[in-house]
Amino acid sequence: MNNMIKCIATDMDGTLLNSVQQISQENKEAILKAQSQGIEVVVATGRSYQEARYVLEEAGLQCPVIGVNGAEVRSKEGVVISSVPLNKQLAKQAAEKLTENDIYFEAYTNKGTYSVDLEKAVSILVDIVVSVNPDADKEKVIYAAGARVRDGLVHGIESYDILFDDEDVQIYKFLAFSFDSERLEASAADLHELEGLVVTSSGHENLEITNKDAQKGIALEAFVKSKGIEIAETMAMGDSFNDVSMLERVGRAVAMGNAAYEIKTLCDVITATNDEHGVAKAILEVL
Repeated sequence: MNNMIKCIATDMDGTLLNSVQQISQENKEAILKAQSQGIEVVVATGRSYQEARYVLEEAGLQCPVIGVNGAEVRSKEGVVISSVPLNKQLAKQAAEKLTENDIYFEAYTNKGTYSVDLEKAVSILVDIVVSVNPDADKEKVIYAAGARVRDGLVHGIESYDILFDDEDVQIYKFLAFSFDSERLEASAADLHELEGLVVTSSGHENLEITNKDAQKGIALEAFVKSKGIEIAETMAMGDSFNDVSMLERVGRAVAMGNAAYEIKTLCDVITATNDEHGVAKAILEVL
């Protein structure tokens, strides 16, 4: 089994990244070792390419990126290989439903990520990191979250209508946040009424809305095929519901120690948590 793995796909948040949103030295070394043995290592994340590359560069790693849950795929060099945007009319309807439910959301596009409330873009991230990692140093978390705006990873915009009306802008995803779970569920139910969307989540407090064909598993399957690799020769690692589409398809599915129970039951292997370098352990097991 082990020598059959030719591609390794890893989610980022809660998986490859530890609680301070960084790639540990252990994880980095395991990835470099896999790459040196000719294994294709690809990141599959809900993040935009810009936000994924930011962390990879910090660690000194280069990988192809399946970004925005599969809405965009880029080569190691950052060239767009494929993209699956939302139909503009559908995007507009989805945005209306989120607004009606009074839920804060961001728009991920081919021109970057936009928010109508930059303060909220930072504070919501702080709240999420602190809720998942209650022991984290809040000052550090606030500073790290501030990088989204400081380093231009999220741009402010007056209204999302500007994006809908611009023909050069492709809408990849809406990322909606709320700590009011009933309101989130109501929004998800409203969104399910729209044909052609997929609604998933990467945490208890969010919804991720993309084109139904923009899913990590679909993108990963196309990616490995383009490299002449079978999906059965692929290992994937994840911790959340937006990872299910790839965990269900691959030959070796690995759940993080910190994954939701439902995710663990789907997988072949359970590794350590994201703060215990679970990704490195899972990679070294198959090398």
